[in-house]
Amino acid sequence: MSAALILVVEDNETNQMLTVAVLERDGYRVVVAGNTSEAREQIKTETPHLILMDVQLPGEDGLAFTRQLKRNPTTSPIPIVAMTAHAMQGDAEQAIEAGCSGYIAKPIDTRALAEQIRRYLAVAR
Repeated sequence: MSAALILVVEDNETNQMLTVAVLERDGYRVVVAGNTSEAREQIKTETPHLILMDVQLPGEDGLAFTRQLKRNPTTSPIPIVAMTAHAMQGDAEQAIEAGCSGYIAKPIDTRALAEQIRRYLAVAR
């Protein structure tokens, strides 16, 4: 079986590079989109096994995009994990209500990220 494809929807280049480095080190294939328009195009090219979705994106926010993906029968099975630096009370609930499978607070814990991704992928399969 080929390595799982993870789509990272993140506008911050430093966060992009760190997330990609951690996931590729653990054997995942990773593609990056800096906004929801880029993410839409990437999903048309190849369906990811999991999406890491920044909540605060320029233009359309990550939770609005998540709701759209979950309403579409083609993309609704893809697990989406929200990522945000604004870890306030109620944020996890908002992410779940939008259709996310889970929630990861930023800055990411580089030692725990790959294991978190493995758990989300295991539930999805």
